[in-house]
Amino acid sequence: MSYLSFIECAKCGEKYSSKIPLNLCHCGGPLLARYDLKAIKEKVDKSIFKTRNKGLWRFKELLPIEEEKNIVSLGEGDTPIIQAKKLGKVIGLENLYIKDEGLNPTGTFKARGATVGVSKAKELGIKTIAMPTAGNAGGSWAAYAAKADIELIVAMPQDAPEIAQKEAFICGAKTYLVNGLISDAGKIIADGVKRHGWFDAATLKEPYRIEGKKTMGIEIAEYFNWEFPDVILYPTGGGVGIIGIWKAFQELKELGWIGDKIPKLVAVQSEGCNPIVKAYEEGKEVSEFCTNASSIVGGIRVPKAIGDFLVLKAVRESNGTAVEVKETDILESLNLIARTEGLLICPEGATLVAAVIKLLKSGFINKGEKIVLLNTGTGIKYTSLIEAALPVLNIGDKI
Repeated sequence: MSYLSFIECAKCGEKYSSKIPLNLCHCGGPLLARYDLKAIKEKVDKSIFKTRNKGLWRFKELLPIEEEKNIVSLGEGDTPIIQAKKLGKVIGLENLYIKDEGLNPTGTFKARGATVGVSKAKELGIKTIAMPTAGNAGGSWAAYAAKADIELIVAMPQDAPEIAQKEAFICGAKTYLVNGLISDAGKIIADGVKRHGWFDAATLKEPYRIEGKKTMGIEIAEYFNWEFPDVILYPTGGGVGIIGIWKAFQELKELGWIGDKIPKLVAVQSEGCNPIVKAYEEGKEVSEFCTNASSIVGGIRVPKAIGDFLVLKAVRESNGTAVEVKETDILESLNLIARTEGLLICPEGATLVAAVIKLLKSGFINKGEKIVLLNTGTGIKYTSLIEAALPVLNIGDKI
């Protein structure tokens, strides 16, 4: 049984039916799924989730699919939360944890959004989906679209990770490489949507991807015995994950499944593309387009996010912050976490190591707090960056 009631504009509050395919509100705001939380509270006990098969669909009451036959799954969700004791000791933190999304199908957290987004598209009878991507979302959505027999068109920057390009192509997506950024890919997809009638699944231009990302927040709360840690750091490009985690907190709070503890949410960006950080520091509710955006971290190289106002709201209401890190620190962090914890994480995840060190030095966090770094993918997809992060060895060194 689905408890989905309607979808609602995050800007103006206009309500829409969840029975028809929709992108944005008439005002241009993103649409969010809303549930009958009162009915869930009366009929569902959170202990039931532990009795079900592993995967994010065990939280089906808080997901938007009406009939289970429409679920398109590759086994995503329930990624581990690892206590990083060695890394914590090196940088001076006593309770440091890493949620490793690299163990999802297709190697990144994008599988969470893809399973829910594609499942809902199947349920609504959508035949063709189009989306711009920095790389990983395209590869992930291509895999789920293939299983659902839905046509997918993707456009991504030509410098997107090679494996992501090939992943989308081999799974049957019509894959186009763009000489530019994800914002340029977005313009091309938007034009194709107008001309060909494709369904636009760009970040927050469909209401359901965020529901998959939301389950990261539910899993974090469950891991800590239905409490949240003190701080959650998240690498922020489009920001769907941080919005989803905040949405999870709000829903769990209304259900009475968690206490009053609010996690401080930290949006992390690169100094080469930092629109959220600048807007936060300047006290603005929305960000400005970041001109000449550049970063070795493609997943957070997003010059302007459609949901920037939601990211900034989540950060401020949680008493969190937004912080940028240096490109050189990202590579050093990639190396550091591999040497201490044996984790080969993605560069987006490595930004969090650099950020947590910076925040500890500034006094924003203290050494005794429970801190979760949300690593969004596996480093195996970034061979060129791994090579760049390797420590220099002398040719004459003997093993």
